[in-house]
Amino acid sequence: MDQSFPPLESRQLFTPCDADRLGFDTTEELADVELAIGQARALEAIRFGVEIRQKGYNIFVLGPAGAGRRTAVDQAVARQAEGQPVPSDWCYLNDFAQPSKPKALRLPAGMGFGFRQEVEKLVEDLRSAIPAAFEGEEYRARAEEIEGEAKEREGAALHELRQEARRSRIMLVETPTGFAFAPVDKDDDVLSPDEFKKLSEEEQREVRDVVEKLQQALQKLLRQFPGWRKEAKEKIRGLNREIVGYAVSHLIDAVKQHFLEQEEVIGYLEQMEQDIVEHVEDFLPRSDAAAVLLGQTQQGNPFQRYRVNLLVHHNGEKSAPVVHEPLPTHANLIGRVEYHAHMGALFTDFTMIKAGALHRANGGYLILDALALLTQPFAWDCLKRALQAGEIAVESLERRLSLISTTSLEPQPIPLDVKVILIGDRRLYYLLTMLDPEFADLFKVAADFEETIDRSDDAHAYYARVIGSLARRDQLRPLDKQAVARAVEHGARLAEDAEKLTTHQRSLADLLKEADHWAGKAESRIIGREHIQRAIDQQIHRADRIRKHIYEAIERGILFIDTAGAAVGQVNGLSVLSLGDFSFGQPSRITATTRLGAGKVIDIERETELGGAIHSKGVLILSSFLAARYARERAFSVAASLVFEQSYGQVEGDSASLAELCAIISSLAELPIFQHFAVTGSVNQHGRVQPIGGVNQKIEGFFDVCVARGLGGEQGVIIPAANVKHLMLRQDVVDACRDGRFCVYAVDTVDQALALLMGMPAGERDDSGAYPENSVNGKVEARLLAFAAIQKELAQPPAKDSEGGNHG
Repeated sequence: MDQSFPPLESRQLFTPCDADRLGFDTTEELADVELAIGQARALEAIRFGVEIRQKGYNIFVLGPAGAGRRTAVDQAVARQAEGQPVPSDWCYLNDFAQPSKPKALRLPAGMGFGFRQEVEKLVEDLRSAIPAAFEGEEYRARAEEIEGEAKEREGAALHELRQEARRSRIMLVETPTGFAFAPVDKDDDVLSPDEFKKLSEEEQREVRDVVEKLQQALQKLLRQFPGWRKEAKEKIRGLNREIVGYAVSHLIDAVKQHFLEQEEVIGYLEQMEQDIVEHVEDFLPRSDAAAVLLGQTQQGNPFQRYRVNLLVHHNGEKSAPVVHEPLPTHANLIGRVEYHAHMGALFTDFTMIKAGALHRANGGYLILDALALLTQPFAWDCLKRALQAGEIAVESLERRLSLISTTSLEPQPIPLDVKVILIGDRRLYYLLTMLDPEFADLFKVAADFEETIDRSDDAHAYYARVIGSLARRDQLRPLDKQAVARAVEHGARLAEDAEKLTTHQRSLADLLKEADHWAGKAESRIIGREHIQRAIDQQIHRADRIRKHIYEAIERGILFIDTAGAAVGQVNGLSVLSLGDFSFGQPSRITATTRLGAGKVIDIERETELGGAIHSKGVLILSSFLAARYARERAFSVAASLVFEQSYGQVEGDSASLAELCAIISSLAELPIFQHFAVTGSVNQHGRVQPIGGVNQKIEGFFDVCVARGLGGEQGVIIPAANVKHLMLRQDVVDACRDGRFCVYAVDTVDQALALLMGMPAGERDDSGAYPENSVNGKVEARLLAFAAIQKELAQPPAKDSEGGNHG
């Protein structure tokens, strides 16, 4: 171990939480707090969004899933909704003039339910009152009088015509097929055809002339009969209306008394009364055969048109509605018109209009999952259209797409006043902002959730209260202070920063639930540190199958990783594999070869299209560093190749660029790299080592491989110095470093890494601009000078023959 550049101390590898400074024994002593951990800015944005009533100030809550976004939204919206009035009820009513365009009716909150009941009771009362009115003696007498007058009028006309005929010795005879005229003798007996022929021609002609005149009079009279009968029917209908009016008016007036201040209700009841009078026959008994002839079986219940379709009611509610719609389809958002099938055809009416989430949330708040909304066909467009128009127009998606052609409705749109809150990740928010020009006009408030909070004693105390609140919310056992301290430490580990704590509420809640399970298995009344630790260990154990197989392949020599010895142009790099919520470090062998060339560094991963753009960028940066450091005044006469050995998948990220650079320099200097080291970090063009992600998993990954091979005290990991503040290593790694069995070095520059990896000073230029001969940089420069000389020699033209070269 190089004492001139000591490894990190064990206290730098893990920042514990002092349980004694938390100030309590168990979380039972702690008061509840809001569960949105460290989200003051996001909560302020949500409060602003739900309070402002201007158009377009809907809210998009963005952040990682599990950060408590929905809980925070629910709490903020519930508080705001409590102080707001209950919105109106909405009904759809039949438009008797245009049945295909139902009318929307607004009623004060809670009144819609009563209105529907009153109308249903009214129809039931009318179904018994109207037939009873037609069974009364007065109606029968007046109807019979009208019918008698009509029959008497027809009979009188026929009698007069009959008398006129008799004066001419002609008789009006009624036959099964109608009326006929026939001559009679002096005894008023009808002449037979033979007797008629015995009359003189003059007498026959006179009879025919008289009969023709009488026939004309009869035809004229018969043409008048339908008109007279129609007049009689009109009188009967007038009588019916009069009787119905008596039977209906007082019942409808009784209903009106309950809604005197609702002009639209009064108007509808008057229209209803008029329609009942016009269709009084629907209230009278009829035979089934008659019903079939009249088409009643196809039309359905004739009283359906008087029903009230109570679309939305707020009976018994005390605040503005808060609606969650888990499946925001087109129909679930704006409602739908249903159909019923009869004899192969589809029928519908206004009673089959169903409310959507916008109807239920009207006057309040609608909370939607952004991804679920965007993945439903036409749902996003219909939501935008409703918000822009400020109204809900129920439209069948099938009809809009011309998938069906049948009887449909055009319900009157309902005015919309709703606050929509979308919950989604940042990617969706920024994609919508970039790709949908209407998005910024409709969702003006962004509530961005933090992923971490700063770590301090005050933060520890706050975190402890959050843990206690979560335990009480989920009805878990209380935690002692040691358990809370371990949960705080794990929160820092999840944040991948010793100076931060994660705000990922779901991860914290899941940890507490699992720890409560293990405490129950141990028959403990409280959750202790050992239960938290077991929960952490079991979470890892359930997810580490692939990690186990990879480490086993390394141990068996199937994946080549050396943890001892030295090799030229070969270094242990470190990468992180993420499988769902579980990440682990994997050592990877990186090799480099160098030769005379034109200054190009070949990235084999990129050439085979296995390297991502960021990895390729890292290789280009290190090649620029090499050229700038070693070839400022001469050609960079080298060609280098880099590859991740035994890598058969995509390689992405620049965290291996320090290891790749060291491998190239090792190959150029022909100096071996100690294989008991693993390296991670990215570099810039000036040789500064930059921080990377997943540093804890990377260190632990190489540590686990070294443990399997046997720790000798010289193994270790080289990391960027900027990553020291992120270290929250496992306890066994910390213990090994404290005991000198493993080490972690933090470097700021490439030269520091080179000195550690090759056991030789990197070297700095002297006053003459040259590197020391016995240094890494000196050996690299010497090799490059040799390459440059060879290249120069090869570039010179061959020498001419002095004796005959110029002679022809």
